[in-house]
Amino acid sequence: MPITARYVHTNLIARDWRSLARFYQAVFGCIPVPPERDFQGPQFDALTGIAGARLRGIHLRLPGYGDAGPTLELFEYASSQEKAEAAVNRHGYGHIAFVVDDVASASDAVVQAGGQAIGQIVTLEIAGGARVTVCYMTDPEGNIIELQSWLRS
Repeated sequence: MPITARYVHTNLIARDWRSLARFYQAVFGCIPVPPERDFQGPQFDALTGIAGARLRGIHLRLPGYGDAGPTLELFEYASSQEKAEAAVNRHGYGHIAFVVDDVASASDAVVQAGGQAIGQIVTLEIAGGARVTVCYMTDPEGNIIELQSWLRS
């Protein structure tokens, strides 16, 4: 039997959390949820398993869910490891997705704010006749974003 649970947030480890927060606020309308976080000390070392760990960051409320909706947690460690190049088929968490009115316009906004396109904008037909226009992008730090717009028939 499943435990009682409620989705709360997704975490991104950033090179520069303030810059990445500005990107998600400007492009997707995410809203900061104070207070800013600043964790360090023995309990935080115990939590992370990293001696001398320190992180700073913030939660951003994701659009479309109101004041109680889930957040995107942007944290920056004082000492971090580089990640492999982004790939849509890499194991683990793949991307964060946003439904938008117009995929092409949203794609342009991502690029203007420092992101990049991964592939092309395409329209896929889903069983049952629905169609989704979709593309993969990256934010300025290379994290993958999916932009999608649904057409129902």
